Amino acid sequence: MDIFIEYLKVFITGGIICSIGQILIDKTKLTPARILVIFVTLGTILTSIGIYGKIVEFGGAGATVPISGFGYCLGTGVIEEINSVGFLGIFTGGVKACACLLYTSDAADEARSV
Repeated sequence: MDIFIEYLKVFITGGIICSIGQILIDKTKLTPARILVIFVTLGTILTSIGIYGKIVEFGGAGATVPISGFGYCLGTGVIEEINSVGFLGIFTGGVKACACLLYTSDAADEARSV
């Protein structure tokens, strides 16, 4: 039963985020590219003020898989890098955090071993 509740929370969280995007597409004259930028920016802003982390704790992948999760990744990377290296982390944190997909893929492992 616990796994059902977890999946339900993920579904609801992701559904709400995607519904907001769909409403923006249907009810405004914003282009999809602008909506994408809004979601990434809001994800980063909400991460910096501590709200998006709570959404991720509740909704898990429902909050990290949509494009706003990319903003969350950027924001957490910058915060962690600032805490470890200081001011320079503003410029390097987002790149390091979001480049992790490259370093965890099998293709990247093969490329590094050559």
